[in-house]
Amino acid sequence: MSWISRLRSSLRKNRLEDRLDDELQFHIESRVADLLAEGLTPEDARRRARLEFGGAVQEAEASEKFDNFKRPPLMPDTFYDDELTIEVGGVRFDIRHGRGETDDHSYVHCAERGVLCSGDFFIWSVPNAGNPQKVQRYPWDWAHALRRMAALHPRSLCPGHGGPVVDDAAKIARMLNETADYLDAIVDRTVAAMEAGSPPHVDIVRAVAPPPSTSPWLQPVYDEAEFIVRNVIRYYGGWWSGRPSELKPAPRKDVAGEVARLAGGAGAILARAREVGGSDLRLACHLADYALEARPDDPEIRRAVAALYEQRAAGETSLMARNLFRSAAAYAREGRPFA
Repeated sequence: MSWISRLRSSLRKNRLEDRLDDELQFHIESRVADLLAEGLTPEDARRRARLEFGGAVQEAEASEKFDNFKRPPLMPDTFYDDELTIEVGGVRFDIRHGRGETDDHSYVHCAERGVLCSGDFFIWSVPNAGNPQKVQRYPWDWAHALRRMAALHPRSLCPGHGGPVVDDAAKIARMLNETADYLDAIVDRTVAAMEAGSPPHVDIVRAVAPPPSTSPWLQPVYDEAEFIVRNVIRYYGGWWSGRPSELKPAPRKDVAGEVARLAGGAGAILARAREVGGSDLRLACHLADYALEARPDDPEIRRAVAALYEQRAAGETSLMARNLFRSAAAYAREGRPFA
């Protein structure tokens, strides 16, 4: 095992298995949704997805069948807070802490060779600072770490994902600083929208326009600006949407049942969802949720709701949104609303 692998393990010691499990399970569920769309049964889809991804962490711990994520034979024995310098083969490596995808994220700089290993602070995409299935992330600290990296003036960059940039200090500085500017702009605009009246969270999102960019490293192919906005809102505004009924809400299935009765049945809601879906899939999916929650046992509603979410997924640019909507389609086929 390389020293980088040991270092990464040391920073996560007590959370390694949990994080690996969460990340792997997300991709397994997304693959299951794809396989269900191809016509596989839920049992066969899950079995095949687990095989393709090397099995779940629980299986790796329970048997020798899958061993991708077993505890390494050499466990870490060194921890650091903000800075750590080590030598490997006579070469100095400076390791620095910053809050990124995790609170204990780090980047590594080798001044002698002018190489920066940014970790997941830079991934050739809008930063993963808004992941809707993760704990709080801090885009302002993320931006600060990127600026600290840029100040090192590296000649070459090895990012957490995607190809390296070799011997192009000017491009690397632009990449790091532009990404920091992008995150800072989202934070500033979100806080300004909140200070302008603090409407319910979903409406604040509408008031925040992400900074436009044609740079290939700032496209929403994995995470996206809307999710980052929500993370900023969660930090400064808490979890409550601001709608009085949602402070201590009734069960969703009960609300859906009442809405269905008012509309003349879940079928009527579904019909309207299909009609609206031609021009406004966001609105259509709200209606589809009510229809499925009111009648999860109805095969036609299951199929139609799944179809709407497949359509919604197809129109998304970010992997996160696409996979979550595909997962929603898969659950809809099984009559399992998120209620």
